[in-house]
Amino acid sequence: MHLVRVIVIAFAVASAGLGAHDAACAQADPLPSWNASPAKDAIVNFVARVTNESGKDFVAPAERVAVFDNDGTLWAEQPVYFQVEFLVARVKALAPQHPDWETKEPFASLLKGDLKGVAASGEAGIAALMAATHAGMTTDEFAATVSDWIGTAKHPKSGRLYTEMVYQPMLELLAYLRANRFKTYIVSGGGIEFMRPWTERVYGIPPEQVVGSTGGLKLEMRETGPVIVKLPELVLNDDKAGKPVGIQRHIGRRPIAAFGNSDGDLQMLQWTCSAPGARLCLYVHHTDAEREWAYDRTSHIGMLDKGLDEAAAKGWTVVDMKQDWNAVFSQN
Repeated sequence: MHLVRVIVIAFAVASAGLGAHDAACAQADPLPSWNASPAKDAIVNFVARVTNESGKDFVAPAERVAVFDNDGTLWAEQPVYFQVEFLVARVKALAPQHPDWETKEPFASLLKGDLKGVAASGEAGIAALMAATHAGMTTDEFAATVSDWIGTAKHPKSGRLYTEMVYQPMLELLAYLRANRFKTYIVSGGGIEFMRPWTERVYGIPPEQVVGSTGGLKLEMRETGPVIVKLPELVLNDDKAGKPVGIQRHIGRRPIAAFGNSDGDLQMLQWTCSAPGARLCLYVHHTDAEREWAYDRTSHIGMLDKGLDEAAAKGWTVVDMKQDWNAVFSQN
């Protein structure tokens, strides 16, 4: 269960109108937070090629599918994945209803702030935490809980709302692609039900265009009517090899553009760029320790090792965050 494994690692780290072509031309610089660079040129040239109806690389609008990882690609992921923070908040909120958690692991360690102890509980312990805090709720209840948390929770380092920890250059990229009649999807290892309540407001990506790790669901008939209830089992690990599977299952078209930042996105980029025709595969490389964080090959969060090698071998685009972006976080 990769989502659970990722959370184990996170706890360990914490303890340690116009036509498409015309629309593109009408806007002087659709990517103002991107410095002039090979990465920016690759994006603009790719869009120009696939939207030029008289060119050999033209792609019909219905086939212009672009997929984006979320953590580390659209918003920050350090010092721990933001869904981990949500999990911690849920345990603390529910603890008064479960006095046995004061002595029961891994709940006891979490409540004491001993994240190393939580990590030591392994995948079984994290699965127990997720089952206790995620399963048994209706999808509407869970969405409301996520919305309430994300509306007030703030990043421990920046003090900004988590929804303000999104990358301004990537927001511009999403808008640029949509202006050129691309359909943009999130394909993330994060929980699908965790992301759907807020992605449309933050990214302009509606819930039906969010693909993520998926738990079991069942329909229950209650006195108030039918409801969908979350179950503890994992149906889809939408990470690594699970990402192309999630794309096929939810989207049904192979993307022509894919954007990621870690080895967890490697198979998604391979799946995208192995097909014939014009393709764009892009890695966001975290190189800016001053404005964000600098990490890659040895990081336990968002490790980018095999992906860097593959990008060099295949000629994929790699964004140097420090050099290629003149702004990092959303200006909202």
